[in-house]
Amino acid sequence: MASVCSAGTDIGFASLDYLQVAILGVIQGISELLPISSTAHMRIVPAVLGWHDPGSAFSAAMQLAALAAVVSYFWRDVREVTVGSIAAVRQRDFSSPQFRLGVAIILATIPIGIAGLALSHVLNACGSPLRSLSVIGYACIAMGVLLALAEVSCKHRRTVGEMRLRDALIVGLAQVGALIPGVSRSGSTLTAALFLNFKREEAARFSFLLGLPAIALAGLKELLVLFHLHMPLETWMLLIFGLVVASISAFAAIWGLMKFLEKFSTWPFIVYRIALGIFLLVAVNNGFLS
Repeated sequence: MASVCSAGTDIGFASLDYLQVAILGVIQGISELLPISSTAHMRIVPAVLGWHDPGSAFSAAMQLAALAAVVSYFWRDVREVTVGSIAAVRQRDFSSPQFRLGVAIILATIPIGIAGLALSHVLNACGSPLRSLSVIGYACIAMGVLLALAEVSCKHRRTVGEMRLRDALIVGLAQVGALIPGVSRSGSTLTAALFLNFKREEAARFSFLLGLPAIALAGLKELLVLFHLHMPLETWMLLIFGLVVASISAFAAIWGLMKFLEKFSTWPFIVYRIALGIFLLVAVNNGFLS
């Protein structure tokens, strides 16, 4: 379906109703924190159901729901890193584990911050080529293959406490790939951490903590962009409603994923990603989806 534009920003969600936004909120909340790409699903589901594409602005703003869920679930970690880092600076104890983890998170956020600003005119543009279903299909398959290689070739023994600055930078560089719909922020960072031999649940933990600054900056930036569009109150109410629904589903998703990775591998996500990518490419090439 066609997009809805305002001052060059895609705000297709303004044409949706509350039921459609609720459905997309659930999908966004779940897929944002699972390694399956929320942006891909926010593009695919409307295409399959014949709805307007809600737009990249909606997807970015809705990431604030994931922010709320991650902070709630990992509140102890967030508090320890924040309080511990401040105390370490005051005491000049730069070997503190909390300080090192805080620095690692900041360092790993820099690459996606730079790339996001550099590509913002393409990422959020109406009809952006990066939101094509073909691009999403190829990205789903590529990340599925990489995640599979990480599963079969790595030892999964390290913990977040053993994180080095070099590790953080590698994971941060991998996070840049999440700017391409279909790659998945959690998927790219989880895969990179697994390649560095972190345990699955520890890789997921660092992935979520690492995502806090990037999600907050992207979401708040998009809210500012939407604010300057002077959208009507009804459109803002749609967005807020979606955020509430997405927050609840995101918390359920993060709880389920952490429990799952304590006992099982990421193979179900690998199979799903590759199957989804193949489906999209076949559907687009045969004219079923566009």
